Amino acid sequence: MEGYSFCFAYRVGIADINYGGHVANSAVLNFFQDARIEYLAHLGDYSEIDLGGCGIIMPEAHVYFRKEMFLGDKLNIGVKSIKLKRSSWVMEYRVERDLELTAEGETPLVCYDYQKRKPCRMPFEFRTALTGFEGL
Repeated sequence: MEGYSFCFAYRVGIADINYGGHVANSAVLNFFQDARIEYLAHLGDYSEIDLGGCGIIMPEAHVYFRKEMFLGDKLNIGVKSIKLKRSSWVMEYRVERDLELTAEGETPLVCYDYQKRKPCRMPFEFRTALTGFEGL
């Protein structure tokens, strides 16, 4: 997917469908999370709860719905990191079906120390992996 450093394949399942017969609003945030989890694993041995000394917390999410998605659709979800700061960054997502945009969005992510229950600096090793992968 042009402009995205990582791509995740997803097939729409029955749990993603709402009463309208198409993908539920909440399911798209789950698509973003699944793609984010794979992205972090691709960078190294990282996860949402362990970036090498801390986890992440998401203070807000933005989703833009462009086309309906349906049961069985094969989706490609592009992920990239932008706006890197001392303790946070933004991830952008693009969802496509057969090269057609169906949804897009972004999630600011803050490095978070779950022991102290407060934000913290991004671990150096994770920052290095992230900047190296994205060319930031």
